[in-house]
Amino acid sequence: MQLNDPEPPEELRRRSRIASLVVLALLIGLAARLFSLQVGDGQSWQSRSDVNRIRWERIAATRGRILDIHGEPLADNRPSFDIVLVPEDTKNLDKTMARMETLVGHQMRDPDDIRIAARKRPPFEGIVIERDIDWASIVALETHEHELPGVRLDVGPMRTYPEGGLASHLLGYVGEVSAKDLRNRDQYRPGDRIGKTGAEQTWESSLRGSSGAQQIEVDARGRRLRVLSEAGGQQGESLYLTIDKRLQAFAEQLLDKQEGSIIAIRPKTGEVLAMASAPGYDPNKFARGIGNTDWRALLENELRPLNNRALQGQYPPGSTFKIVTAAAALEENVIAPETKIFCGGSHQLGNRTYRCWKRGGHGEMDLHDALAESCDVYFYQVGQKLGVDRIAIYAKRFGLGEATGIDLANEKSGLVPTRDWKKERYGESWYAGETLSVAIGQGFLLATPLQIANLAATIANDGLRMKPQLIERIQSSDGETLYAMEPETRGRVGLQPRTLQQIREALRSVVHARKGTGKAARLETIDVAGKTGTAQVFKMGKEQIKTDTLARHLRDHAWFIAFAPVDNPEIAIAVLIEHAGGGGGSRAAPLAHDLADFYFALTRGRDYNLAHSGVRAFPAPWDMPPSAALAREIPAGTATHAEAPAPFTPDRPDAQG
Repeated sequence: MQLNDPEPPEELRRRSRIASLVVLALLIGLAARLFSLQVGDGQSWQSRSDVNRIRWERIAATRGRILDIHGEPLADNRPSFDIVLVPEDTKNLDKTMARMETLVGHQMRDPDDIRIAARKRPPFEGIVIERDIDWASIVALETHEHELPGVRLDVGPMRTYPEGGLASHLLGYVGEVSAKDLRNRDQYRPGDRIGKTGAEQTWESSLRGSSGAQQIEVDARGRRLRVLSEAGGQQGESLYLTIDKRLQAFAEQLLDKQEGSIIAIRPKTGEVLAMASAPGYDPNKFARGIGNTDWRALLENELRPLNNRALQGQYPPGSTFKIVTAAAALEENVIAPETKIFCGGSHQLGNRTYRCWKRGGHGEMDLHDALAESCDVYFYQVGQKLGVDRIAIYAKRFGLGEATGIDLANEKSGLVPTRDWKKERYGESWYAGETLSVAIGQGFLLATPLQIANLAATIANDGLRMKPQLIERIQSSDGETLYAMEPETRGRVGLQPRTLQQIREALRSVVHARKGTGKAARLETIDVAGKTGTAQVFKMGKEQIKTDTLARHLRDHAWFIAFAPVDNPEIAIAVLIEHAGGGGGSRAAPLAHDLADFYFALTRGRDYNLAHSGVRAFPAPWDMPPSAALAREIPAGTATHAEAPAPFTPDRPDAQG
């Protein structure tokens, strides 16, 4: 071959053709793949791209407020910075969590717990790692944002209780939804808050509101770039309670360092003006997410601060129950008002002696004086004539032995024993001595403070029993009234007017007569009716030992109920002090006096004189006018916590009422 031959060798031409065909095949394959990706699978890949780039984020609803009757907030909302993590945006969850814990300076949620939670929610939905973080943590996380893929800070509403533990049992608390909540409620998602107790629980459907959403664009690390669209949620409805914040605060301060309950009710409507239970707790701890240490401390506290004693505590009502026994005896013509019974300090039944609280006895007693001086012997004999089943009929007419129906969960029903009840419960016959115990409010008999407050309110309201109510009205977020409270009757007790009048006159003498056991509740310018009571805890045998010398948990409970003014009652009060170690006249009546005096100071527009009160340091009243709502005219007509208390013993006195 010559060097200047223009023809390339055949071998070179063959290789060139093969290379051209390979390149052409590759180009055709690439074109086909591009066509497939852009045309055939374009929709699918576009969708996947959008999922990674564009997301919908749920915006938690703002919970409705809870306010007192004047509009003073008891439960509200405030901004909260929460740490939220999207697991899909985090390549190494353990490393991310470890770094975050280093930055905030404390241990956080376990990564395995996060993985479990991630399987229970839609893809790319954030999981709350920690709520309501402090400012130092916010700065640390924002500064090192680039080290925390998938982690962001959200600002959302946090439930807050401005007065701390005020009315804690009544308001209740919120917490994270449980697995059971999620199974039963389709509208909730993991991490949502829900009412767990109190009004927060009962009125959850009104308070929760509806969630909103934002369509956002994010980068490859899940960081928000911009908001594309937004669907607004709806704030929850506001509850206006019948409670007066000032009266509630005063009642709770009266219970300072004591276990017990104080309740105030408007007799003619059933509106609850105050419902205090002590000790209480701070519901703010639950709103933030209570820690294991705090939760364990509450559960293991022997004083049971989570229990609402007002409607969950069940106690022998003591001599406050003599009102029921007296009503039954008059209605059944077992006695007349003028019937005399001699009290020598004890009553003999068979071979057992049943003592009166007054060692030397009261002498000749009629019904009026027996109620005023709380004579046990008088009511032993009246109860013996009545029998337990007839007593039970009238107790149930007054609403004992059943829940009052107040709009709070877990209300206890108390217990009104009968012959059949004992036979069914214990397989034993009823003994005559047990009737004597029931007649003075002891034995198997149990009642809650709310039931006893309603008993006082029913006598004050001419025998018409009302349902206790807490909600004055419900308003939408734009101020529209969706519900307004109407008084709800539970029936009349069926007493003749003269019976009611005779009992009311006797109860007035409890407070105003020289020998009345409730003189400590007397007000200077307003007539008060009341009844003392002492509930035995400890079986003492034949010795009449003063219970304030016993260990505290063995001391008697002190009761006092009252209503005022006697002729036109505006308020009915029940006071229970657990393990007071003294009679209702000395331990509970002074608290009822102070609460009634404070109430009338509010409604009459006068200053309250702390010098005459047992309250040591009540803060200055809020800048609010005298309570027009409390003073308004309403048309007329409208043991321990154990289930089985220690039985009453016949040789144990009822400690003055």
